[in-house]
Amino acid sequence: MEEKTIISFANVAAAYDNATEVLTDVSFNISSGTFYFLSGASGAGKTTLLRLIYMLHKPLRGQIKLFGKNTAELSRDDIANMHHKMAIVFQEYSLLSHMTVFDNVALPLRVRGIEEAKVKKLVAKVLDWVGLGKYADVKPMELSGGQQQRVSVARAIIIQPSILLADEPTGNLDDENASRLMELFIQMNKLFGTTIILATHNKKLMETYKFPIINVENHRLNFVGKASTTTDSKKVWRGPAPKNYFSELSKQFEDIGNA
Repeated sequence: MEEKTIISFANVAAAYDNATEVLTDVSFNISSGTFYFLSGASGAGKTTLLRLIYMLHKPLRGQIKLFGKNTAELSRDDIANMHHKMAIVFQEYSLLSHMTVFDNVALPLRVRGIEEAKVKKLVAKVLDWVGLGKYADVKPMELSGGQQQRVSVARAIIIQPSILLADEPTGNLDDENASRLMELFIQMNKLFGTTIILATHNKKLMETYKFPIINVENHRLNFVGKASTTTDSKKVWRGPAPKNYFSELSKQFEDIGNA
């Protein structure tokens, strides 16, 4: 099967306030359904790369294509529509403290105008998926750090994005919670075909899961390891066996796409 390029950079450079370039002449293609770790020293440009992909920062020069479209040619509405296909998870959770867990996760669906009956059904499924079904009516500050991070993941994936960007999502977590979060990301990649780029300093995580690595160093990228897609039968699932509601969840995601 021919692999489909979902993210493409051609001679891209990035800087802030006309200062020294953070990234210089970066070129690469990433195929749909792949999983990459993003590694590099603090300040090397990992977050900048993710911001470029998510269109939160404009390149100094070069061309970026997402889903085959040149981002420089997109209108504001086009960018908003593109963001419906993408999600980003930060280390600091970014949850709304005055809302319940349920309402935090439901927010992306309500913004899109999805009918409330469907919102309730899907949020319940996703909270079950991340192991937080019994915390739906709790405020985020009543949860542990690991639980809050899982809420942020649930909110990010509620619309089943084609691309998920994660900026140091395990940075504040212990090894057990970091592994649990990785299992959720792997399920997304394996079951839904989500393309994932996960920035991390955690060498143990990278050694354990063996996904290819994008190293950011001296303003440039270096790819280590070969990417596989969700259709690769050799990919090893390290977490618990998927439950039946995964297939139900996928069908409901399709319903939302047609809403």
